[in-house]
Amino acid sequence: MKSSVPRPVTQLIEAFSRLPGVGPKSASRLTYHLLRSPEQEATSLAEAIQALRRETRFCSNCFNITGVDQDPCMVCLDPARNARAVCVVEEPLDVVALERTGQYDGRYHVLHGALSPVEGVGPEDLHIAELLVRIEREGIEEIILATNPTLEGEATAMYLKQQMAGKPLRITRLARGLPSGGDLEYADANTLSQALQGRVEF
Repeated sequence: MKSSVPRPVTQLIEAFSRLPGVGPKSASRLTYHLLRSPEQEATSLAEAIQALRRETRFCSNCFNITGVDQDPCMVCLDPARNARAVCVVEEPLDVVALERTGQYDGRYHVLHGALSPVEGVGPEDLHIAELLVRIEREGIEEIILATNPTLEGEATAMYLKQQMAGKPLRITRLARGLPSGGDLEYADANTLSQALQGRVEF
């Protein structure tokens, strides 16, 4: 039996479904929203996606997102930032999160993922070799490992630490513990353990 849904509709649902965090139901809702919305809304979305691909690239130095005509990126070129400290993150969105805090004035290095043997992601799939080159070339003094507190993130941090062993570097890891405004009763045992181990003078 042939489907009563036109092919362009199913194609868009399938395309949305391939996006991270978008399941089949959300993909269907997005597709039918665009069908009902004014044509200009769908056109604007299509143009924004095309502009994203056409007008952005990854910085050749830190691999964060930058404009197609801005390489190296603005962070790498900013003389006001501490060129001796590099914060290593998994994804460009992590840079956005850290920049929102206003507490970090160094530079970044984006790996574009984390080590995951299960998913077939090895060191050669990440920008690890480029980081090691940067350490020598730029005279970096501190590496801040800001990978996620997941099994993959921890494995990546440990691998990086091993690769940098013997270099005249200060290697630090983001502190972890209780989120601000959280209740102890809702914290998991691992988070509480880290909060106790990372306790400071009061």
